[in-house]
Order: sequence, then structure tokens, then C-alpha cells
Amino acid sequence: MRYRYKIAFAMLAGIGVGAAATQALRAQSKAPTYVVIAIQKITDAEAYKPLPEKGRAAAEAADGRYLISTGNIARLDGNPPERLAVIEFESVEKAKAWYNSRAQKKADTIRARSTDSVAFIVEGIAR
Repeated sequence: MRYRYKIAFAMLAGIGVGAAATQALRAQSKAPTYVVIAIQKITDAEAYKPLPEKGRAAAEAADGRYLISTGNIARLDGNPPERLAVIEFESVEKAKAWYNSRAQKKADTIRARSTDSVAFIVEGIAR
């Protein structure tokens, strides 16, 4: 009879250790980081033309991944932007490195000259 209790206790202890290890691994996973670029208005369509290609190239060179890049936005509440882009990065540090890169600075110069827009970093939740 004691043998069965030992096995049952060992099984319960193993389940507990496994659950604790799973939680620890989840806690270690980093939340993704997103850069959101909302273009409220394109003020110079001709100057804007090279921006999407240059912006995408700069993000991809920095290991960024475009999740959204669209002008197809349906208004629910408030005034939506004309265009919206969401780029995923592994961390805030990588997003900031991309933002400060030479390639992105060139894209930002075009964006500043040809649009009324905002860009910001948002931390996501760990999956």
C-alpha cells in the first residue's frame, strides 16, 4: 500500500514541477513590439510615392515584419488615418535600432515632407 502512495506522490510532484517550469518558460518569453505609423493625410502625393518601398526595405533590413500596411480603413469612431502601417519587432531595442537606422531616417525624411503623420512604439503581450 505504501508503494502506491509513493508512486502517486511522485506523479503529483512531477506534475507540479512541470507546471512550475512551464510558467517559468512563459515568463521568460518576451512580448513582441509593434511600431504603428498612422498617416493622417498625404500632403504631397508625388513626394510620397517612394515612401512605401523605402519604408518596407528599412524595416525588413532591421528584422521588422509588416503586419499591416493599408489605406483600406473603415471608420468606426473618430477620424481614421488615410494610411496605417503596423510593423512587428522582437523587442523595443530592435524597434528603436530600426528607427535610428540610416535607411529609416531617409524614409522618415520623405514621410515628414509628404505627410501629416505620427509613429510610435507599442509593447504587446507575451504569447
